[in-house]
Amino acid sequence: MMALPAAAPGTVLITGTTSGVGLNAVKALVDRGWTVVTANRDPVRAAAASDSLGIPADRLHHLRIDLGDLESVRVGVEALVASLEQPLDALVINAAVYKPRLKEPERSPQGYELSMATNHLGHFLLIQLLLEDLQRSTHPSRRVVVLGTVTANSKELGGKIPIPAPADLGDLSGFELGFKAPISMASGKPFKPGKAYKDSKLCNMITTQELHRRLNASTGIVFSSLYPGCVADTPLFRNTPKLFQKIFPWFQKNITGGYVSQQLAGDRVAQVVAEPEFAVSGVHWSWGNRQKRGGKQFSQELSYKASNPVTAQKMWDYSMDLVGLG
Repeated sequence: MMALPAAAPGTVLITGTTSGVGLNAVKALVDRGWTVVTANRDPVRAAAASDSLGIPADRLHHLRIDLGDLESVRVGVEALVASLEQPLDALVINAAVYKPRLKEPERSPQGYELSMATNHLGHFLLIQLLLEDLQRSTHPSRRVVVLGTVTANSKELGGKIPIPAPADLGDLSGFELGFKAPISMASGKPFKPGKAYKDSKLCNMITTQELHRRLNASTGIVFSSLYPGCVADTPLFRNTPKLFQKIFPWFQKNITGGYVSQQLAGDRVAQVVAEPEFAVSGVHWSWGNRQKRGGKQFSQELSYKASNPVTAQKMWDYSMDLVGLG
């Protein structure tokens, strides 16, 4: 098959770039000629991280956004739109917090459970506020790319693991009732920190599907998600027990074969952003749970929980209310 011609480089915003997959995606996209806006709580740290990989500073813009604080998201977007000389061509939803050892929920400034507030609601607002800017882009393939996870997709083995519980938004009564104390889960059920992370990533993947259903045909923007493989040594796991941080990468490398490096995962994100064969909206891209050298991407089937349009519409409407856009 003849390779598709590469699209011209553009400008992309990536959240969560001080380490891990996000930082490596910055490098991979700059290496492809793209200009990158990084969005983090600490722009100084983001700049230092980019310098550590030798990423040219003149290809980067560092933006302060705390995704756990909806007001910070609003202020950051206003500053970005005012400062950029041209619209964004792509947006990558990557940042996440994972705190599986919490006994009680942490809260955002708006009073929401923090992992859902950061991983889903802050990103949901960011997307909504940047859609108009993305629509002004003249790039031939404008894209919103969301990092998903195998643990939130029950069609895959990793999504069936019952510890602490599979991702499940239930009837979304927690969202419906305002999602403030004492409520800490989208389902309204008791707090489970590991499940709160899974639920937030399920919301990310549902958001991608609903964006595709609502907006792809009218805007031409490509909305997709991906699971780049198990990056078992990413700083995402820094709040897990030290023994887990040693055993988990070894297990993924030697037993499951699912391990991928941060560099490879970052390159896969860059592929989904920049390469023509990924310009397909509504797809959840995967390279499989067992990584093979030279393995090709494929469209991974999502669970009913992630693809049910009734659940997606309810989650969308409640999320719009929770971020103040309802």
